[in-house]
Amino acid sequence: MGKKALETKIVTAGRASKWTQSLVNPPVSRASTIVFDTVEEMKHATANRGNKALFYGRRGTNTHFAFQEAMVELEGGVGCALYPCGTAAITNAMLAFVKAGDHVLMVDGVYEPTRNFCDTILDKMGVETTYYDPLIGEGIRDLIRPNTTVLFLESPCSITMEVQDVPTLARIAHEHDMTVMLDNTWASPINFQPFEHGVDISIQAATKYVVGHSDVMLGTAVANEKCWAQLRESSYLMGQCTSPDDVYLAMRGLRTLGVRLKQHQENSLKVAAWLAERPEVDRVLHPAFESCDGHEYFKRDFKGCNGLFSVVLNRGNSEALAAMLDGMEHFSMGFSWGGFESLILANENINSLRTVAKRDYAGPLLRLHIGLENADDLIADLERGFDRLNSVLAKTA
Repeated sequence: MGKKALETKIVTAGRASKWTQSLVNPPVSRASTIVFDTVEEMKHATANRGNKALFYGRRGTNTHFAFQEAMVELEGGVGCALYPCGTAAITNAMLAFVKAGDHVLMVDGVYEPTRNFCDTILDKMGVETTYYDPLIGEGIRDLIRPNTTVLFLESPCSITMEVQDVPTLARIAHEHDMTVMLDNTWASPINFQPFEHGVDISIQAATKYVVGHSDVMLGTAVANEKCWAQLRESSYLMGQCTSPDDVYLAMRGLRTLGVRLKQHQENSLKVAAWLAERPEVDRVLHPAFESCDGHEYFKRDFKGCNGLFSVVLNRGNSEALAAMLDGMEHFSMGFSWGGFESLILANENINSLRTVAKRDYAGPLLRLHIGLENADDLIADLERGFDRLNSVLAKTA
């Protein structure tokens, strides 16, 4: 068979007839107990329980196997473990590769729950974490110790959107026999190919763009040949499993991922360009913009962007930000992102979430997720929001 284009892969991945049973979509197979007709069948299933064989519900059903196969085809690697949320994918991937006395290098712009996990659970286990600047590059060598076992990347970083030099960091880590993990959620399975850039385990909060409709919690971790068996068995022993109904919805979301991301990208670039010209905005933190740290790595390594970015305001206070956000018509306030809807959040002190990569921003940050609404409607909504912000600032000046 010839090489498939990305758009074709998105539609066809995970649709082998052994999973679909000749239907367009794999059926939802719910099971705890798998029954066998003979002792020999049961022995065969036991021997192949880690290789997409029906064995026990926690190992998965054909619904799970189809989605896992699709994620591997899109993202690379050899196997995909499933988890009940993105945070579970992160924490269980790390737990599979650390032990007491180990040392972890964690990017300082990481997703806040990942930081909390390192500072609480890993610390209690006797695993030490050192946070490093996302833009450290070759300087990562100076932080590696004899007991450093994991290098964790997130690119772009949460909120501040720094893009990391993943190939350089991965190459150096492998020189020291470290396992390289990447939170690849921003890129989704299609805008950054982790295994082509040296990553060993690529993690997705499939809750976000894979599902795409803000109605399912799901995590994935795709691993290369070196790491797959250890990740798979550790996750199984930790009791990680997912609902086939949720996996079915993720598979349905996957089919439209390409067209959705194209629209998210088009809308976000238009809104970000408008924001860049606003007098209230000091800086746009969008990987596709030169004003974003690590933009050169985005241009080199990524195939596209999405709807999530941040902007730094020139000034602002709690009252003014509340006035702006409380009155939004099309932007909702809420955690997460990646759905069809637009979201907005304010952060007045991003440095409280950083250890070494503190930035001297002019004012507070707004994180925006640009959804699938009409971009001009979103711009008009933001313009009215700035009017409210400016009105409060004028009164408190």
